[in-house]
Amino acid sequence: MQQQTMTKVTGLRADSDFFRFEERDELDYQLVLDVLHGRRLGVIFRSVIPQAARKELTDRFWRSPALRHREGEPSHYVGAYHWNKSTATYLDETAEVIEDVKAVIDVPGSPWATFREGMAQALAQEGASLRLAEMNGRSACPALIRAWDQPGQFSLDPHEDSAQCQDPRQVGFEIQNVIQHSICAVNMCVEHTAGGRLVVWNIRPDDEARRALGIELTGIPYPPESLAEFDEIRLDIREGDIYAFNGAFVHAVDANTGNRSTVSYIMGFTGADTVVSWT
Repeated sequence: MQQQTMTKVTGLRADSDFFRFEERDELDYQLVLDVLHGRRLGVIFRSVIPQAARKELTDRFWRSPALRHREGEPSHYVGAYHWNKSTATYLDETAEVIEDVKAVIDVPGSPWATFREGMAQALAQEGASLRLAEMNGRSACPALIRAWDQPGQFSLDPHEDSAQCQDPRQVGFEIQNVIQHSICAVNMCVEHTAGGRLVVWNIRPDDEARRALGIELTGIPYPPESLAEFDEIRLDIREGDIYAFNGAFVHAVDANTGNRSTVSYIMGFTGADTVVSWT
């Protein structure tokens, strides 16, 4: 039997000064701005979500009438994904679920509201603004609340967030301008049992690698064996943490036990003075 050749992942490797996470015990939005500007890989803020807010948000998530289960990359979720669909479909799905999303995240001490307000103030000092991504007067979903539950080595397979922003079905949607800058994934952990580390590999794949793997417009999955040559970070995630990182680098969530529930979205500059977010 002929042995199958493993696809080599090509792209950009960062130097050691960039490829690391800063860790703090209080929110520092200047560090998040560094991620947005492409000056650092990521930052994690430990235990910055109030316990009461974590509990209330988690309870609302699991009780939400909009709670769904996603196949493929299995997860329980409330919200809308732009991934692998037309902009019109994404915005239609957002319109259907936006009030349910707001009902989950609008809790006293909401980490979503706190983080957005802090980021908006930090960006304003640079003459920039933060808002939801838009098209034809319609807005993106403000957040995804989700709990990954795939069995095996990874509860979320190795992937990156840039490929999905090149889908021709989304031409004209302003998120496609973000890939000219730095794409920043934001996650707020409101529930956690065990495991579920964030794994990031030191490779920012190019289009050639995506084509070879047949994931040009989805960015998932990257076979784990194809990533073995790259340095990696495995970051413990705990309930109450907020973390932000450059989602153009291949990343995953490794196996977890119980629930690992997060409030998430993606954001990035579309130009010199505007940052947009979407899900």
